[in-house]
Amino acid sequence: MTPVELSRTVLRAVRRAVDDGVLCVAVPERVVVTAPGPGGCGDYATNVALQLARPAGRPPVDVAEILQARLLSADGIRDVVVTGPGFLNISLGDTASTALVEEILRRGTRYGYAGGPSADFIPLRCPHEVRAVVVMDALGRILRSQGAAVRTRCEDPLDPRWVDILGARVDADGAQESVSLPEFVVRPVPAPADPDPLQLGRDAARWALLHPAGHDRPRITDEHLVQRESNPLFRVRYAHARTRALSRNAADLGFDAEPGDVRHDVAALLADHPRVLAQAAAHRAPDRLARHLVTVADAVLPLLPAVLPRGAEKPSATHRARLALAEAAGTVLAGGLSLLGIDAPDHL
Repeated sequence: MTPVELSRTVLRAVRRAVDDGVLCVAVPERVVVTAPGPGGCGDYATNVALQLARPAGRPPVDVAEILQARLLSADGIRDVVVTGPGFLNISLGDTASTALVEEILRRGTRYGYAGGPSADFIPLRCPHEVRAVVVMDALGRILRSQGAAVRTRCEDPLDPRWVDILGARVDADGAQESVSLPEFVVRPVPAPADPDPLQLGRDAARWALLHPAGHDRPRITDEHLVQRESNPLFRVRYAHARTRALSRNAADLGFDAEPGDVRHDVAALLADHPRVLAQAAAHRAPDRLARHLVTVADAVLPLLPAVLPRGAEKPSATHRARLALAEAAGTVLAGGLSLLGIDAPDHL
């Protein structure tokens, strides 16, 4: 069961409760499922009971228990636990990680993208400042991944170096054209003029400008170029390159990836990737995606030493399943970096 399928399952449980006359609420259009938060458990969690409690006129825990009973009878759900004020924590059957990995490998770097275009048209505008231009460029990519039509504009013509070195693009320069909607102004805290971010090169400079939240001042230092653990960009790209190396090494050993049940923290983070993209788009915050990629990289790196057989050990279904999970993580890292306009090399 994928996160999308689970969301639909929870929604059906709400409809059943309404049809049975146990809940008197308007059924929401969608239900969000995420990785469990602090104090949670299982594979996924949802706060739908807290959202429905007030319109239902009942305590959130009561609403959660009503939905819990209906979810426990759904196919693919192994257990449902109510925690805190009314969070539903859902454990899936043994095929949970299998279906997730299959979906990621099937969709490739477009995993987490919207299923099709939406009706949203979002005009973006930014001042003539390098960080604002780069943030707007990444935000436009993320919004388009969620189906929105986007138009970007800078108040003055771009510095050619921003295009040549940073790969920044806008749809229009200068005066505002006639649009039916007000423009959203992208205005993060500016980058320092000295040192010049462009001296870092495209990938490191974009990361330095995108990784901090918009209200934080970016630090332009050589730390973004060093290849060691202290550099978050290096950890993300290293994790991706290692997953690609494992695929090559596995092929040399005569086996391929085959999705299977693997209990590992990285699976929940991969399942959360579509929500992160949607939230980065909704909050106009590419930094959310950048930080998520660091979290995924830090979670997958401990898995990688156990992917290949050791010594005289022969490849097993477990090795194939771990390799598939590692490849799925590498796919998410590559897709996320691409939306930030950053290269994900197969070799480091």
